[in-house]
Amino acid sequence: MAVVVTIANGFAEVGAGTWLMGRAQPAAFFGNAVRRRRKGWRLPDRGRLELVETTAAAKCSYAARPFLTHIPCVEPVFAVSEKVLVAPAEAWFGAKAIKPIPMSMRSALCVTEFRQEWLVSATVGRTVRMQVSDGDTLSARIEAVVAWTGNRPTGYCPKLGILDILLPRGPRDMLFHFHGPCLVWVEGTKHEAPSTKYSRRAYGV
Repeated sequence: MAVVVTIANGFAEVGAGTWLMGRAQPAAFFGNAVRRRRKGWRLPDRGRLELVETTAAAKCSYAARPFLTHIPCVEPVFAVSEKVLVAPAEAWFGAKAIKPIPMSMRSALCVTEFRQEWLVSATVGRTVRMQVSDGDTLSARIEAVVAWTGNRPTGYCPKLGILDILLPRGPRDMLFHFHGPCLVWVEGTKHEAPSTKYSRRAYGV
């Protein structure tokens, strides 16, 4: 029997069962919701996803990430772990860190692989699914990536300056290249206003 989830009014509702949920979930529930220990030594997503056993209906939601997307796992899906809200526990297959910069954890993403059922993501912006045909390449900002199918993406930086290497913030405009065929879910990026801390104009000069 397929595991059912209902999405309405910014909440994902599941019934009794064992689930992988984001931190501080569920937001509300009937009956009991008990956290269980996730077994295994190599669980990079342990700090982002918890194993929760519910005895009745439970509702999951994040106030800061109001947009929920149901992603079916007809084929293996790789989802950014911190953007996963809820999924059936049996859908989990593994987790890993994707490094856009080889041999460096800078800008790395913790990614969870699901191989059956579905997952629900919670994002700051609206999510769109993009299909990449065989032979085509889709470029996406790393912070916009929600999930994908197919081959692992490759990191790309249009321009790498000396400050990108020396400063702790890491390279700007890092991208993931997704090579088709694959499906990619992306969300809108957050616009950051330019800093005026060291601007001459800010001081009226």
